[in-house]
Amino acid sequence: MDMYLETERLTLRRFTAADADLLIELDSDPAVMRFLTGGAPTAPEVIRESHLPGIIAGYERWRGDLGLFAAHEKDGGAFIGWFCLRPERQGPLDEAELGYRLRQAAWGRGYATEVSRALLSKAFTELGLRMVWAETMTVNHGSRNVMEKLAMTLADTIPTPPDMMTVEGSEHGGVRYEITKEQWEQR
Repeated sequence: MDMYLETERLTLRRFTAADADLLIELDSDPAVMRFLTGGAPTAPEVIRESHLPGIIAGYERWRGDLGLFAAHEKDGGAFIGWFCLRPERQGPLDEAELGYRLRQAAWGRGYATEVSRALLSKAFTELGLRMVWAETMTVNHGSRNVMEKLAMTLADTIPTPPDMMTVEGSEHGGVRYEITKEQWEQR
């Protein structure tokens, strides 16, 4: 296991080609997908043929420093979901998106905040990033609370993407939070 990051309760590692079933199970839970697709699952062949190969290619693109990483509980090894720290495809390399998708069993346990704090630390102390941002739907109060706990500031409102107009709460659009290295150092 190629470990990327370790926190008090979790380890993060790179995904491998053998991990398709973990992602398929995660994306098949309507509650997990609520603010992403309105609850519709991601088709298994899309995960196998597009998403997972794209995740793995990202490690090569960003020398393994950035990307999407599988998260497991240290106690028992259960897969709880994924976290990402990665630049936009055509965006500046000193800015990265922070994101996560967690199984329902992992909700409400502080994992998103715990790992996101560790990722911000890595971003600003080891990876030389200038700014980290995160986006979510305006009505996704759970994710917004995590961003606020991380001392990220509300930077902008964003329109709902056309493919998400049928998602509950989409009429309220989305929000973008940001934190710069300077803000992180002063928190």
